[in-house]
Amino acid sequence: MSKRITPFASRYCSTLDRLKEAIRLKRPGLRRSVVLQHDNATPHSANLTQQWLQSYDWEIHPHPAHGPDLAPSDFHLFGPLKRHVGGMAFETEDDLISELRNWFDNLDVDFFRMGINTLLSR
Repeated sequence: MSKRITPFASRYCSTLDRLKEAIRLKRPGLRRSVVLQHDNATPHSANLTQQWLQSYDWEIHPHPAHGPDLAPSDFHLFGPLKRHVGGMAFETEDDLISELRNWFDNLDVDFFRMGINTLLSR
């Protein structure tokens, strides 16, 4: 049986691997720990990510839940997307990408209209 992938955490750990390598190449004399700012998003709080961070002794600073760096329109997508992929596991990254493209392609125009209209009432 093939090993299943937890899509967001494994993707995030791959990003951290690339970041670690870029830091090593660009700052070879860096001796202090790397500091990241995380919220409680699934990729940040997943066991796989926590193990990765502990293995390299990177420091984490918490991030405010609804920071000003996120566009209000982004919040309209998070809940439905999380509900759609929640509990799913993908054999490959391509399977995940295909599922996400399919989900976005099949969203009705009213989904986006409702998201924009809720911005007006805020």
